[in-house]
Amino acid sequence: MANHFGDRLVEAIKSKRTSLIVGLDPVYSRLPAAITNRSDMNDEFDVDSAVDAIFDYCTQVLRIVAPMVPAVKINIAFFEKYLWQGVESYYSLISEANELGVEVIGDVKRGDIGHTAEAYATAHLENPEMAGLEDTLAPDAITVNGFAGAEAIEPFADVATKQGKGVFVWVRASNPGAAVIQDFASGDGQKMYEKLAAVVGEIANKPGRIGKAGYSNIGMVIGGTSPEETTALRKKYDNMWFLVPGYGSQGASAKDCVRFCKHDGNGALINASRSIIYAYENPKYKEQFGDNWKKCIEQAVIDAKLDLAKAVQDAL
Repeated sequence: MANHFGDRLVEAIKSKRTSLIVGLDPVYSRLPAAITNRSDMNDEFDVDSAVDAIFDYCTQVLRIVAPMVPAVKINIAFFEKYLWQGVESYYSLISEANELGVEVIGDVKRGDIGHTAEAYATAHLENPEMAGLEDTLAPDAITVNGFAGAEAIEPFADVATKQGKGVFVWVRASNPGAAVIQDFASGDGQKMYEKLAAVVGEIANKPGRIGKAGYSNIGMVIGGTSPEETTALRKKYDNMWFLVPGYGSQGASAKDCVRFCKHDGNGALINASRSIIYAYENPKYKEQFGDNWKKCIEQAVIDAKLDLAKAVQDAL
């Protein structure tokens, strides 16, 4: 396996034949009844019960999706709400995903400067060597907030490069309200997200960050629901990976998202979370598979892969 994050993504997409990745955003109240009806997992307000239910569910989801997608994105917020027990579960899931052979993106969106940024980078990217933590793994990549400029990005990029890992900088969000700030233009017409992309691009091209496949280990988060103008970033930053949220439940179509892929299907990871992991709530799948929630998720992944593949073909 390649020791450069960008190279590993190229290999993974080729192997799984898709740019689709699945996000884990587990909410107890939406878990399948087959899990929450169990006597040891049926209390949403008991931390042991809730965390055990979420971990069991996420582990089963990983086993379903891992053979079909190149990566998973685990959103730490849905684990941090349970404090230390949730965080422990988050790291345990990273190990589970690693054993299943998928790249793991920790959606942590940390952002600071100086020693604080360095501490965040160590915590979220560096595989610990301390006694008692030898079996704990950090994600293969994380998301960060670059609002404070290069000083908020480079500490993460440096640790990622040393560890053979990656960083995705949040450049243009997928929510409608993002435009008020991120599309704000300077006197020369350059928008804020374009300026931030330029800063990220400079960091991404520093020595040691480009892999054999031609991609940097530093990428951008660009929402699939962002304005059509953001498509220009694909050509401008040809050697960077884009993490594209918004497909599915947030309203972005396959066409909206694959505009960030290259013709060979590389260059972008298109994330679907709720539309996949809660597919058993969708009447389409419920009618087809009844209470078999695992089959619902499996079919939702298959359908999403086909949808994205067709959009890529249509774009050629």
